Amino acid sequence: MSRRVVRQSKFRHVFGQAAKADQAYEDIRVSKVTWDSSFCAVNPKFLAIIVEAGGGGAFIVLPLAKVWQIPDYTPMRNITEPIITLEGHSKRVGILSWHPTARNVLLSAGGDNVIIIWNVGTGEVLLSLDDMHPDVIHSVCWNSNGSLLATTCKDKTLRVIDPRKGQVVAERFAAHEGMRPMRAVFTRQGHIFTTGFTRMSQRELGLWDPNNFEEPVALQEMDTSNGVLLPFYDPDSSIVYLCGKGDSSIRYFEITDEPPFVHYLNTFSSKEPQRGMGFMPKRGLDVSKCEIARFYKLHERKCEPIIMTVPRKSDLFQDDLYPDTPGPEPALEADEWLSGQDAEPVLISLRDGYVPPKHRELRVTKRNILDVRPPSGPRRSQSASDAPLSQQHTLETLLEEIKALRERVQAQEQRITALENMLCELVDGTD
Repeated sequence: MSRRVVRQSKFRHVFGQAAKADQAYEDIRVSKVTWDSSFCAVNPKFLAIIVEAGGGGAFIVLPLAKVWQIPDYTPMRNITEPIITLEGHSKRVGILSWHPTARNVLLSAGGDNVIIIWNVGTGEVLLSLDDMHPDVIHSVCWNSNGSLLATTCKDKTLRVIDPRKGQVVAERFAAHEGMRPMRAVFTRQGHIFTTGFTRMSQRELGLWDPNNFEEPVALQEMDTSNGVLLPFYDPDSSIVYLCGKGDSSIRYFEITDEPPFVHYLNTFSSKEPQRGMGFMPKRGLDVSKCEIARFYKLHERKCEPIIMTVPRKSDLFQDDLYPDTPGPEPALEADEWLSGQDAEPVLISLRDGYVPPKHRELRVTKRNILDVRPPSGPRRSQSASDAPLSQQHTLETLLEEIKALRERVQAQEQRITALENMLCELVDGTD
């Protein structure tokens, strides 16, 4: 008799569980735009959701801690003025992606078939790729060090692009033969994982080697649903999670070097369909509970956390589940990356849990007005005492000015609130 051999994997028993009702975010009008996007972004501190609004472009930001500190001297006010405005596309922008290792480098792509790479700190266009795609761009993904892009397009072509050279270094026509949109993400091995549709409109997943696009490493048919499969890839575990627009389930697979290379693990199912999905970075997870992924599922009027866990009995830190993972600090400056330098992400340990820094504000500057960036070359940690005296003086002056401005704004807000209260009393008195 033949004995079936079960593939050994520490992720075989990963299971998903929806958070309790009191952990969900209620009364959120999620956008009804038909763009095949996740509509949600999340980091260890905040949750951002695209919401329904006349004219579009509106979003809400919520603190994950769910503890609101409302000052007693002023009401909460909406933010209506951006820190900086990036203008360059001629049609609606549907894709945004931060560079994985370079500071303030942001990629945008829109309905004008153009990819623009910005330095958000200065508002400048670093690169514009306007002759690579003849039709609408469906997805764009950086590789691990940000040297290459993988894109999918309505012309059914999967492309690998070197953005700084402005060249398509590899391409594959009809990676999936169907006409519905494709998605693509880089894996940690440098392969490209794709989702799409067959000619008969069945959903399909694929794994490709960019050095040999002739034949797929793996190609699997799934089902006949119409929803576009959004892939969320975790390079630490090499697990890819597939969330279909309109589906009520999340399928997850482990990618390995052993045939069939893409191994089905399990499916998380729920009753209500998903409008979009947010994916928490690894540094925002609860390592004490062996949490390896957390999603933020968008319903029509709420957002629901979904937690993926590896069942373990030990309370000790699980080294095999949590290797050092990319942190929030950049490895390069924008001009260093533009000049041709590459660097892998700066890794952090999750052994003691990740504590985000208290202040991480975007610094917007104009070229040659204030330049306190470190010199190019190997990056090293620098204490305040190591910095040049002129730089220390500049930073101290800026901090003092910021403190004074904040005190002045606070005083003005108190005065405005007092005047509003007086006005209300006068109106009530006249009635």
